Amino acid sequence: MSENDHVDRIQEQWRLERPDLDVSPAGVIGRLHRLGDRLREEVIKTYRRYGLGEGEFDVLAALRRQGAPYELAPGELARHTMVTTGAITKRIDRLEESGLVARRGNAADARGRIVGLTDAGLRVIDEAFTEHMRNEARLVSVLSPEERAQLEGLLRGWLLRLE
Repeated sequence: MSENDHVDRIQEQWRLERPDLDVSPAGVIGRLHRLGDRLREEVIKTYRRYGLGEGEFDVLAALRRQGAPYELAPGELARHTMVTTGAITKRIDRLEESGLVARRGNAADARGRIVGLTDAGLRVIDEAFTEHMRNEARLVSVLSPEERAQLEGLLRGWLLRLE
């Protein structure tokens, strides 16, 4: 017999109060929410050790993934990080103030700008990402390799259908 968790207790309460509704979807969605919240707390701890928030980490990571010279236009950065251009501007401002990115003119578009990692930014994202991957490995280590592969496949399939 398996243990009951917080979501089981909530579902049971709803089954008693609303027997006319199928509350089984909450078993998946509720657990994903709770797990997502817990995982987010754990990964943010790593970012904070480098003086970064989630948004700043995402910008640095998006630039780093581009390969040398680690540059993108702000609009491209917004698309890579899935936020608005206004939000990306605020993130870039904070990163520029801390010396992790620099803006320069865009030779291809006189009105445009390019954002690139500075040497300090490259060092920070490389160190932070290395620790981030160690942390994620720790977080999934409670699952067997088979469970991880199965879960990844299920989540990928679900996400593809929703997107």
